[in-house]
Amino acid sequence: MEQAGVYILQSTKNNRYYIGSTDNIKRRLKEHNAGKVPSTGNLRPLFIKAFIKCESLTGARTSEYRLKQYKRRDVIEKVINDSIFPWDHNLPS
Repeated sequence: MEQAGVYILQSTKNNRYYIGSTDNIKRRLKEHNAGKVPSTGNLRPLFIKAFIKCESLTGARTSEYRLKQYKRRDVIEKVINDSIFPWDHNLPS
């Protein structure tokens, strides 16, 4: 098993972001780009913009859910640039 964490992918087709969590980022990226994930099938090809490590897969899933609640591109881009979650420092909500 690899490190658990939250990943942010970006589509080369339309520059949209996708947020997910995994304990095997290499496998998960292959699944996304092979069309095995319905929610990203029309976004392919995708590449990794960020991977933020978490202590466990449960923690990664919780952080994924929390990050998706922001629904703001500027917040997601700040997470990409800083490699830190919004609740770990002061960001506008």
